[in-house]
Amino acid sequence: MSPDEYCQQKAAQSGSSFYYSFLFLPAERRRAITALYAFCREVDDTVDECTDVGIARTKLHWWRSEIGAMLTGTPTHPVTLALQPHMATYQLDGQHLLAIIDGMEMDLDQTRYLDYIGLQRYCWHVAGVVGILSASIFGYTDKQTLQYAEKLGLAFQLTNIIRDVGEDARIGRIYLPVNELQQFGVTAADLLAARHNDQFENLMRFQVRRAQAAYDEAFALLPAADRRSQRPGLMMSAIYRALLSEIELDGFHVLNQRISLTPIRKLWLAWRTYIRG
Repeated sequence: MSPDEYCQQKAAQSGSSFYYSFLFLPAERRRAITALYAFCREVDDTVDECTDVGIARTKLHWWRSEIGAMLTGTPTHPVTLALQPHMATYQLDGQHLLAIIDGMEMDLDQTRYLDYIGLQRYCWHVAGVVGILSASIFGYTDKQTLQYAEKLGLAFQLTNIIRDVGEDARIGRIYLPVNELQQFGVTAADLLAARHNDQFENLMRFQVRRAQAAYDEAFALLPAADRRSQRPGLMMSAIYRALLSEIELDGFHVLNQRISLTPIRKLWLAWRTYIRG
């Protein structure tokens, strides 16, 4: 299996909505974004699938070393072998890749966030930076597009947090800010016990409104000149905003189930956004 095939398999097996937006890219850009996505999956899986914190830290340290090796021309992992040719082509910053690893390590150090400011810092590492790198691969002419991409990454991560509230709580992670839980009368114990009540619905409605506002703020930053090249992000936005709507229509029942869109609906939303330009 070639490095590109390894990354393609990693992306396809994940079942992620991001995969559908990659399908419409030219071949070289598609290979680049698939390699970047595979890298994110590898380091994320290192934390999520490793029950021993010490081993997870060791693996993340290895990935930091591997990024260093890639930047000096000696990568060894299929993902870095696939990503290396695109680093210079799309002016990708190795420090951004290291920032993503830092974000994954935050999950080993912190399972609660006192307020939204603290959560935003985490989101920047695990999603905002990914947005910036992705926008560079898609192509841009105006630097303001990177601000759009960073804000869009935040919106995506807020959506993930909403979708995965129950799943995350079961592994001991609560990303919803502590002061907001207190504001709406919801406790960590309520989340851990999957207690669905009016207070929880009000809390989640607040979270959805903020995520939707983040999408609107991102779109307002996207220069018209770069809208066409940045269509993959717009496709993802269509899928993720539809997911938020489904979660709300379902009454925010995210504590004991994972709400998702069907593959055919994701593909249709991506295609519809693509042809609109």
